[in-house]
Amino acid sequence: MIRAIVTDIEGTTSDIRFVHQVLFPYARERLATFLRQHAADAEVTAPLADLRHEIDQPQADIEQLITTLYRFMDEDRKSTALKALQGIIWRSGYQNGDFRGHLYPEVAGQLAVWQQQGLKLYVYSSGSVEAQKLLFGYSDAGDLRPLFSGYFDTHVGAKRDVASYRNIASEIGIDPDALLFLSDIHQELDAARAAGWHTCQLIRNDADEQSQHPQVNRFDHIDLGEFAS
Repeated sequence: MIRAIVTDIEGTTSDIRFVHQVLFPYARERLATFLRQHAADAEVTAPLADLRHEIDQPQADIEQLITTLYRFMDEDRKSTALKALQGIIWRSGYQNGDFRGHLYPEVAGQLAVWQQQGLKLYVYSSGSVEAQKLLFGYSDAGDLRPLFSGYFDTHVGAKRDVASYRNIASEIGIDPDALLFLSDIHQELDAARAAGWHTCQLIRNDADEQSQHPQVNRFDHIDLGEFAS
């Protein structure tokens, strides 16, 4: 029996175009000015330290770090430091009403149904925990943060690494065979399945012919009874 559901965001709960056409350009446009003005702020110094460690340049100055971050953006690098800084910049965008977090129409209602049924809900995304909370807190369906019991980002490991899902199961305290992971990427689902999880792939457009996972088009098409152990 499934006791908890862990969901990806980009391409799963939310249109990938929102991330790539709204969030990424918003952060990119503001990154350099923001870092030059706030590099000494407590919440900024930690990811900058992580970035220096990531590139093995402990003495890198702010201009070198800015150049590195733009390169990481161009490469779509899943850098934990970059994701943290993007989340901090996005915060002002959400709070100022520049945009709201996109969700597919059925997502909020189905998440609420699952929570009412007693399931625990979690998020696992390459975006920072800060960014995850902002998207769901300022979503176009309202503040959905009360629905979730926790959030995970790449601090637990990369999305395609089996160990990441073992780490999440350990932190949640639920056996893997009672966990269901939702994602649009079959390589992520492969890793979750290898860790003993149940999996379901969200396909908003064409089917993924290379996937070995159950596929659905909407959250409300997921039948949890199919995943009973």
